[in-house]
Amino acid sequence: MQPSIPTNKTAIWQELEAIPDPEIPVVSIVDLGMIRAVECQDQRIIIHLSPTYNGCPALEVIQMQIRATLEQSFHRSVEVKLALDPPWTTDWITPSGREKLRNYGIAPPQPRKAPSGWRDETANVSCPHCGSSATGLVSAYGSTPCKALYRCNDCLEPFDYFKCH
Repeated sequence: MQPSIPTNKTAIWQELEAIPDPEIPVVSIVDLGMIRAVECQDQRIIIHLSPTYNGCPALEVIQMQIRATLEQSFHRSVEVKLALDPPWTTDWITPSGREKLRNYGIAPPQPRKAPSGWRDETANVSCPHCGSSATGLVSAYGSTPCKALYRCNDCLEPFDYFKCH
């Protein structure tokens, strides 16, 4: 027996929540705020996806995961459309996603400081291991292009900081 076609988008969102980010598998693409919209048209599902980083090497993998997961679950064709305007921002990371990053040892990005969107990238980057704000930038590039490498001056642990976009 084939699964029934969902009459609402809730089941689709639940499936999307189970798709991990290939570079940070503790967070889903929904946690990161990458899914901008879900549409159901006739026998087709359309997903609007915002990449987290211009030139993200995981983008093709994410698109393939979305298509494979939804086609298998709902037996419908799936189209993934890139949503580039407005560009993805770290402000779209869910509170749950921020906590998952912290628990994994990655300092989540700081929220906007002002309505203009200005942020001081070096201020208040707390260590995800001990919580100290006595941290310093080691390298503008961490384990992936969307992260910077920091070091805690209290517990001496290095950690990634998810860069603000």
